[in-house]
Amino acid sequence: MERIAFLGLGSMGTPMARRLLAAGHPLTVWNRTASRAEPLRAEGAQVALSPAEAVLGTGIVVTMLAGPKALDAVAEEMLPALGRGTVWAEMSTVGPDAVAALRERLPGGVTLVDAPVMGSVDAAASGSLQVLAGGDVDGPVAEVLERFGPVRRCGPSGSGAALKVVLINAMIGGVAVVAEALRLADALGVDPAGAREALAAGPMGGAVRRTLSDSAHYTLDLAAKDVDLAVGVADLPVLRAVGEELRSRDDLAGQDLSALREPRP
Repeated sequence: MERIAFLGLGSMGTPMARRLLAAGHPLTVWNRTASRAEPLRAEGAQVALSPAEAVLGTGIVVTMLAGPKALDAVAEEMLPALGRGTVWAEMSTVGPDAVAALRERLPGGVTLVDAPVMGSVDAAASGSLQVLAGGDVDGPVAEVLERFGPVRRCGPSGSGAALKVVLINAMIGGVAVVAEALRLADALGVDPAGAREALAAGPMGGAVRRTLSDSAHYTLDLAAKDVDLAVGVADLPVLRAVGEELRSRDDLAGQDLSALREPRP
């Protein structure tokens, strides 16, 4: 197996990197906050001091970063060190415009695959994420992506990133609606267990399960960032209102999106 570089060891990146180690892939990791890489060093990964060092001599690069700004900063350091023949799987949620801009900056002989995922930390740990892949997903990179979960081949470069913006915003909007429905049920004196059961049996069942989840970790600030990716390209007044709500809930800082079900203090 050829060496893989994995950059970005947040709540999603760390279990994903562990999936690669468990499958026997030689792995070099990097994270802006270096201490987050130390547990993976103990598990057999090499730890790089910079993005450029991480990608030297690797055939496949995986990035799982917080958003477009983080991606741009890492790319600035990493691009000069990418070798000819390298395949870069960009798995962050950044939208198709960021993928297109990144593709324009690639050195000759480097291939970019956009492959964001749907699912949270539990799915990342179990290898059951839904991988949304855009671009050329043939060869060894396909095997790597399959370590994370089933791969949906979405089409040309940028199509995976675009579909991710659609799916994640449908989820965010659904959670926001269910959270308000639960608060409405409480205000009307509806039995909480009965309200949850009835909502779960209806067309919003998936959103209900996500709203009541205790195993996910997708913070409100990340959700607000993903809403911004959507409202920047289409007239979406409902999602715009959801984004404003997300940014205004300082009392829920650092908490999972499901915390929206909690009333304002």
